[in-house]
Amino acid sequence: MKKCKDTLSVIIPLYNAGHEFEACMESLIAQTWKALEIIIVNDGSTDNSVAIAQKYADTYPHVTLLHQANSGASVARNRGMEIATGEYIAFVDADDLTYPQMYETLMTMALKDDLDVAQCNADWCIRDTGNTWPSIPLDRVRTTEVLNGPEWLRMGLASRRWTHVVWMGVYRRELITRNKITFIPGLHHQDIIWTTEVMFNARRVKYTEACLYKYFLHDSSVSRLKRQGCKNLRYQRHYIKITRLLEKLNHDYAGRITIYPEFHQQITYEALRVCHAVRKEPDVLTRQQMIAEIFTSGMYKRMVTNVRSAKVAYQALLWSYRLWRWRDKTISPYHVVRKAFNLR
Repeated sequence: MKKCKDTLSVIIPLYNAGHEFEACMESLIAQTWKALEIIIVNDGSTDNSVAIAQKYADTYPHVTLLHQANSGASVARNRGMEIATGEYIAFVDADDLTYPQMYETLMTMALKDDLDVAQCNADWCIRDTGNTWPSIPLDRVRTTEVLNGPEWLRMGLASRRWTHVVWMGVYRRELITRNKITFIPGLHHQDIIWTTEVMFNARRVKYTEACLYKYFLHDSSVSRLKRQGCKNLRYQRHYIKITRLLEKLNHDYAGRITIYPEFHQQITYEALRVCHAVRKEPDVLTRQQMIAEIFTSGMYKRMVTNVRSAKVAYQALLWSYRLWRWRDKTISPYHVVRKAFNLR
C-alpha cells in the first residue's frame, strides 16, 4: 500500500487469542479510516490464531504478518514499531474490538490540531456476562481542548479513573522514535512506563470522552489471574520495579517539564498495590518475603516520600503500621526503617 502522511500503523501483538482474534481483525477491517497499515506480530502462538492472521495477511494488502519466538507483548510491540511507516501508530490487543469510527475520530483530531497524542475513552466489558461500562466516567473527565502532555497526564491521574493503557489513543511516530521510547521486555504492565514517558514528551494532546474501543475482561487477563505463593511474589516484583522506574522518570525529566504532585503520588499508588497483595497472600512465608522485598528494594521509601496529599498519607501510614505488625518478629522495625531510609 502506498503510504501517505495520514497513514496510521496499528500494531497487534498476537499470542493464542483463538477465534476472538477474528472478531478483532474484522473490527479493524471495518474501520472507516482507510489509510491503515495493520501489523500483526505473532509472538509464538501455538493455536489457530496464526492461521487466522495468515488469512487476513493473504487477503488484504495493508495487513502484514511477522513472526517471532515467544518473547512477550513488549518485544512484539517494539518490533511492530520498527517496521511501522505511518505518521501515527496505535496498538490493539488481539482479543479486543475497535468500534468502526475509532481511528477516523482520532486521526481527524490528530491531523486537525497537529497533535502528538489523541486519546479516547473505552468500554470495559466482562466477556462472560456482557456487563459493560465506560473506563472513564463522564463525571471524572470530559472532552478536552488541546493540552500539553504533562497537563493531560496530571488531569488523567487526578481523575483516578484514567488508566495507563496504550490502546486508547494514536501517537505521533516521530515523537516515539526521536525520543527512543520503547516497551521494556519482560515487564508486566509496561504501558505504565511507556505512556508516562510519551506524555512527558508530548507537546499537544487532546482527549475525547467518546468510547471507541472495547476492552474485554476475563479470568485469563494478566491483571485478573489469581496468584499466590511464588507466582504472586514474582508478579508483585513487576510493580516494585515500576515504582523505581517512575521515580527515575520524574528525576530525569525534572529540569524539562513540571513534575506535578500527581506524578509523585502515582508512585505511592503503585506501591500500595503491592501492600494490598501482601494482605491477600495466604502463604505466611511468601508474605514475609514480600514484606522483606518492600524494604530491601527501596519501595517502602518511595511509597512514603512521594506522598502529596493527606488522604494518601493516611493510607501510607496505615500500611506502614500493618507491615510492622505482619513482619517477621525476629527483625526489629527500628532497623528496617533505618535501612529503608539509608540512615546511619
